[in-house]
Amino acid sequence: MRRRDVVATIGAIAALSASSWPARAQTDPPVIGLLSSFTRAETEPWHQAFRQGLRELGRNEGTNIRLEYRYADGRLERLPELVGDLISLKADVLVVGVTPDAQAAAKATRTIPIVMASTGDPVGTGLVASLARPGGNVTGLTQIATDLAGKRLELLKDVAPGISRVAVLWSPRDSVSTLTWRELQTPARKLSITLHSLEISSHDQFDAAFGSATAAHDNAVVALPAPIFVVNAKRIADFALVRRLPSIFHLPEFVQAGGLLSYGPDRSDLFRRAATYVDKILKGAKPADLPVEQPTKFQLVLNFKTAKALGLAIAPTFLARADEVIE
Repeated sequence: MRRRDVVATIGAIAALSASSWPARAQTDPPVIGLLSSFTRAETEPWHQAFRQGLRELGRNEGTNIRLEYRYADGRLERLPELVGDLISLKADVLVVGVTPDAQAAAKATRTIPIVMASTGDPVGTGLVASLARPGGNVTGLTQIATDLAGKRLELLKDVAPGISRVAVLWSPRDSVSTLTWRELQTPARKLSITLHSLEISSHDQFDAAFGSATAAHDNAVVALPAPIFVVNAKRIADFALVRRLPSIFHLPEFVQAGGLLSYGPDRSDLFRRAATYVDKILKGAKPADLPVEQPTKFQLVLNFKTAKALGLAIAPTFLARADEVIE
């Protein structure tokens, strides 16, 4: 074949490729893989907020974007398999909820962009180099803000001034739970509270932990962030209520299940904001160039029915501070 024929053939192939790419992009919407450590029901309020965020940006599920959901149902050992499934679907972006999700995704791929919606400490857990400059394929939002663990302990002491020994449920398998346990030591000393460490790594360890708390005469309960506690929220809330122990958590789901208090970032707001990251990445932005953002909205939720069952007198000023009071 003569040189000019070769050039003409290459040019024709390039033109064909250029003309066919827009057509594929139009007919095949971007695929967003959503990975959750929790159950579908537990995650749905947050995913609903994420879809709302996408709609506000002109992206609608089933029309110009495709969402694929995977749930570990509290079994963290399933996360690698689930993220592998999403990668096999050629997801354009992976959206992860909490730290175990993010760690599983980051371990599985260094090329597909990963958007965190509500992880713990992404710097401390090695997911990003820094909040300002993530540096890899991971960015998004963190639910960590300064002194959150100490603030929860203060709030618990406000409504139950007599507490002195607190049973702390935490998971050594969860990096954020471990970091929070360490963070809790200083504020506990300042409040003259003794912390009773109850390590839980599997679902069959709860009964033993509850028995230990009862034997030690603990007079309050705190559950630190970890998926294993979220999927056992009612079990923990029921124990605290039966033993007449004031309790505080990081998510309102615990309070809805019968726990006393929760204080933490508005996770639905974080998921709604995560849609902005997805939109920017689909438009060509690189995760490494998108700073990780922190929470801007926090929720204090009180179960007033539980407070009455525990014989606690809640001051009007405290009620006024609550963002939600469950009657």
